[in-house]
Amino acid sequence: MQSENRLFDDLAKLVNGAAGTLAGVGREAQSGARERAREWIGGLDFVSRDEFEAVKAMAVAARDEADALRARLDALEARQNG
Repeated sequence: MQSENRLFDDLAKLVNGAAGTLAGVGREAQSGARERAREWIGGLDFVSRDEFEAVKAMAVAARDEADALRARLDALEARQNG
């Protein structure tokens, strides 16, 4: 009976060790795949979200300024012609 329990204990340790090893291999593969994806995406000249938002804000500001200048020009032309 004692040898049977020891056999089960050894088998449980073996399975537990194998599961831990497989989990480690899985984490390592996932990490490697993420790194390769970052390298691939990095080579495609994508911009970060922060860079995109900064350029978007600059475009909005430039558009607002152009609208204000257009309104001033229209007012000056109306005053000159009227």
